[in-house]
Amino acid sequence: MLVLAAATAARASEVDDAVLATQVALDRARFSVGEIDGRDGDNTRRALAAFQRAHDLASTGTADDATRAAFASDAPPVVEYTLTDADVAGPFVTIPADMMAKAKLEAMRYASPLEAIAERAHASPQLLEHLNPGKRFDRAGEVIRLPNVAVGPPAPAARIEVDGGDLAVRALDADGTIVARYPASVGSTHDPLPVGTWKIKGVARNPPFHYDPKLFWDARASHDEATIAPGPNNPVGLVWIDLSKEHYGIHGTPEPSRISRSESHGCIRLTNWDAIALAEQVRPGMPALLTK
Repeated sequence: MLVLAAATAARASEVDDAVLATQVALDRARFSVGEIDGRDGDNTRRALAAFQRAHDLASTGTADDATRAAFASDAPPVVEYTLTDADVAGPFVTIPADMMAKAKLEAMRYASPLEAIAERAHASPQLLEHLNPGKRFDRAGEVIRLPNVAVGPPAPAARIEVDGGDLAVRALDADGTIVARYPASVGSTHDPLPVGTWKIKGVARNPPFHYDPKLFWDARASHDEATIAPGPNNPVGLVWIDLSKEHYGIHGTPEPSRISRSESHGCIRLTNWDAIALAEQVRPGMPALLTK
C-alpha cells in the first residue's frame, strides 16, 4: 500500500519519498501535479486540494488519512524499467534559445535520452537522476527506477474549464464530475486569459509552430515570421488544441518545470503529457469555459 504523508513534511529543496508517492498517486488519479519531482510545492498542494474537493473531503492540500484512503491504490510509486535500443537511439539535438535559430532546425527533438525518458515518466530529469545514482540513461539494457504514472486512456469529457484562479484545466463529464485536472500557465498581464465561453475547434498532434513576432510583445526587433518544426521542444510542444478564439489554444511546452510558475502569451500551456491526455478527452464543438 502506498505510504503517503503530508506534503508539507518535505523540505522544498530535497526529494521526499512521501511527497513522491503522493504525486504519483495524484497522477494515477488524473489529478496531475505537472512535473513529478518529489518536492513540496504549489502544484502538488493545488492538485491535492482539488482531489479532496472532488471526493467530498476537507480541502486541506495535505495528504491526510482520508485522502490516502481515497487514492485506493496498491500500485507502488516507483517501478523498474529496462532501457531499450529505441530509448537511447535518438537522434537528439541541442535546442538553441533564439527563435530564429530554432527555425533552422529540421525537427525540435529531445535534447537527450534523459529528457525523453523523464517526459514519459511525467518527471523531472533531476528526480530520475536522484532515483538512479550512478546509472546511465544513454545505454540500452540499463535498469532504472521510474515513477509509476497513469496508464491507459483518460475518461472522455463533455466540457472543459480553464480556471485562472486555480491555474488549472479541468475536464468534466456530462454530470459535471471532474474526470481530470491539469496544472496550467494561463496568460499574463500583457496577454491575459481570454475569459469567456469558447469551443474546441480541433486537435493538431506534433504541430509546427507558426511564429509571428507581431503577436508577441517581447519579440526581438530583428525577428521575422518563421515556422518552427514539430517536436517535443517546439514552443507549443506535442499538441495544439485549437479554440474558437482566434490565435488561442491549449498546448504543450518544452519547459514542463515552469507550468503554473511562469506566464504565457495568453494561451493555456500544459506539460506535453497532460496536453496529450487532454487531447484524447476533447472533441470539436465541445464547450470550453475560461474564467479568472
